[in-house]
Parts: sequence; C-alpha cells; structure tokens
Amino acid sequence: MLRALLSDDLPRSRWLALALLAILVGLAVAPFLFPGAKSLNVAAKICVFIVLAASFDLLLGYTGIVSFAHTMFFGIGAYGVAIALSRMGAGWDAVLVGVVAGLAVAIVLAVLIGLFSLRVRTIFFAMITLAIASAFAILASQLSDITGGEDGLNYRLPAALRASFALADGTLFSVRLNGRLVDYYLVYLVSLVLVLALLRIVNSPFGSVLMAIRENPFRAEAIGYRTVVYRTIASCVGAAVAALAGALLALWSSQTNPDTTLSFDIMVDILLMVVIGGMGTIYGAVIGAVLLVFAQNYLQDLLAIANKALAGVPLLANLFHPDRWLLWLGVAFVLCVYFFPTGIVGKLRQLRKE
Repeated sequence: MLRALLSDDLPRSRWLALALLAILVGLAVAPFLFPGAKSLNVAAKICVFIVLAASFDLLLGYTGIVSFAHTMFFGIGAYGVAIALSRMGAGWDAVLVGVVAGLAVAIVLAVLIGLFSLRVRTIFFAMITLAIASAFAILASQLSDITGGEDGLNYRLPAALRASFALADGTLFSVRLNGRLVDYYLVYLVSLVLVLALLRIVNSPFGSVLMAIRENPFRAEAIGYRTVVYRTIASCVGAAVAALAGALLALWSSQTNPDTTLSFDIMVDILLMVVIGGMGTIYGAVIGAVLLVFAQNYLQDLLAIANKALAGVPLLANLFHPDRWLLWLGVAFVLCVYFFPTGIVGKLRQLRKE
C-alpha cells in the first residue's frame, strides 16, 4: 500500500523517512500542536511552498530545464482566484472559475514558451524566461483596474473558509473549530495530493524519459524521443502545479499582490529550497521548503534569544542581532551546500549506502 502510494519511490534512508513522517504528521496536527495565527500561517505557507518547490524540481532536477518564470505561473494561479473572487463574489463558483482560468492561462503560456524557447541553449532559455517573468510582473503592477496594481487585490473567501464560520460549537484542544481550520486543512490535503501526483509522474515511464533528456538530450533524441515535446509537456505540468499552488495561497491569504506572488525573491527562494533539499527528488523539495520557510519566519526570533543571552558580550551580542538574520541565513546556505553538495536527501541516501 505504501509503495503504491509513494509510486515505489521509498525514502531509502531511515533518517529521511523519519524526517518526512515528522513533517507529514507535524503539518497535520499543526493547528492543535502550535496554536496561534503566526504558526498556522507558517504551516500553510510550508504546504504551499512544498508544492511550488516540487513543481520547480520537476523542471530543474528531473528535466534539466533552468527556468526563471516559475513564479509567473504561481502568480497566474493566485491572481486567477483573486480576480474571480473580487469580481464574482465570495462563492465556490468563483473559486472554480479562477482555478480553471489560472490553469488555462498558465498551460498556454508554458506551451508558447516551450515551443519558442526550448530549442535554444540552457542559459539563453533561462534569460528568456527571466525576461518574460519580469514583463509579466510589470504588467500585473500596471493593470490596476484588473490586478489592483502594486496594492494587489483584497477579497472575501467563501463562507466556509472564513474565521466567522463555526464548524462546531466549542473548542478542541483550546482551538476554535472555525472556517480558518477548514481553510488550512483544504490547503494541507490538496498539497499532499499534488505532491503524491508529482511522485507518480516522476516515477512513471514519462519521468524516466525526462531524466534521460536531463543526462544526455542528444542521445535521447537519437533513440527516438522528441526532446522538445517532452520538455514542453514537463513545462506544462510544472506550470499547472505551480498555478495550483498559487491558487492555494490565494485561498489562504485572502490578499494577492505582486510582492507575494510574482517577486523574483520568491524565485530565489524556491531555487534555494530545491538546492538545499536535493535536486532530482521530490523529497528534497519537501525538506528544503520546510527548512527555508522555518528559517525565514523564526530565525530572527532565535537570534533575539541569542542576542539577549549574550548581552554581556558586546561583540557577540551585536553579531547575533536579529537584524542580521539574512547574514546567518546566507551562512547556513553556504554550509549546507559545502557539507551536502547533493542536497540533504542525497547525503542521507549516500550515508545509508556506506
């Protein structure tokens, strides 16, 4: 049963299996284990970015496609839901229209980019996708009548996803059973299904062809595979999953703007997630997303504790000042790349073989 669920792609490492199980269970019980608005928001963002990083790893890790337009598809999915909810009202029909429209636009753009750009060399394709993503972000900022411009869109969610909606009377483990809880578990379950679907794709014959193209596209072409077609299909699948991740973020945050969906900083984040966790493995995207989102949200708090503890040592206290969290995040990334050149998942699997 477990083999079938994971598409016969087992962790192949005891420590990796324990880490994945801890993440799965921890996110499942997060609303009750870590009550509070911030912790719930962090857990929901982890779910969203796991999906986003995994969809990017399908391109970079499995197919060898370096694309900087992935946040564009993420933003398309988010804006699809946001525009539909703001124009059609807070109903599930608007959510459905927004998701379908976002998927359609993302897939069409992925096809166009793939057909016109995937024949060029890797670096030139990366530059083309960067230019397209930048143009789309500028367009979203300027079309204020549709996208809300720099301020973005604020909208009401369907009644069942609002904090005012009472799922049941009273509380469970001191947590109110309201629409916010429903919203979180919607994000959690859809994210889980999407990750399992990506596992199925990469462990299918189609996934084997993608890995063959990554290793040697000329040889894959020579034995009869049309590499442009396979790369375009992979780009469409990655774009569709990224758009669904954007739709989940829109349903969670009830506010969408260019900074939270189309920023190049998000592109850098998902690239770091894939590299830290390990390219060419969906589990690496899971591990990388959890670590980076945690660091972005709690590293300042940890540094504040260290700063307070070292108050009597001026130099060290200043070094561990919370405002220097980006410095320590960079140091952690350098150390991670140095000690885990194949990513955390790759290192754990390598240790098992030794």
